[in-house]
Amino acid sequence: MAGCCTTCHTPVDRRIAPRLRKALWVALAINAAMFLVEIGAGVAAGSAALLADALDFFGDAANYGVSLFVLGLSLRRRAQASLLKGATMGAFGLWVIGNTVHQLLTGTVPAAEVMGAVGLAALVANVAVAAMLYAFRDGDSNMRSVWICSRNDAIGNLAVLGAASGVFATGTGWPDILVAAIMAGLALSGAAQIIRHARAELRLAPRPAPAQ
Repeated sequence: MAGCCTTCHTPVDRRIAPRLRKALWVALAINAAMFLVEIGAGVAAGSAALLADALDFFGDAANYGVSLFVLGLSLRRRAQASLLKGATMGAFGLWVIGNTVHQLLTGTVPAAEVMGAVGLAALVANVAVAAMLYAFRDGDSNMRSVWICSRNDAIGNLAVLGAASGVFATGTGWPDILVAAIMAGLALSGAAQIIRHARAELRLAPRPAPAQ
């Protein structure tokens, strides 16, 4: 097509794709398993931060699945997938804000011991995923969104551990609420970065030719 650069249609580098695909499958399995662990622990402990982190694990598992699906597609399709992932992260942030307000109004005090144990397990899982995906952080918006998700998760887990310590020390739910709010901010910030990067790629990528 006239006026189109080669990179407009080029999928992920063939030398990178097998390694990235393998890393995404491992990340998908880890995130799905941790979602099941944290959703149960969050309900049992009455922790807004753990429930927020559980939903984050679920969203990331879905995002890694989308990334696997679009890995060999054109830049335009991958950018469109990134827009979807950015919107998902934004929705997650809004859900956490609503849930945090609910916990604030009900005055729930979560179980600090459960928060600490599960938060530590989640941190180990997310650091492993982030280390695996670090090499792909400078790719297109789709690859960058995967890295941003894993980075935000590891930061969020550190905050959950801090909240567990705060709940244990104060006997109140305020540290849990504060951490849930921080995680919402991370999700909204990450969503904005992904959407901005994807929209820039969509402006560069050519539109598909109309059917004859």
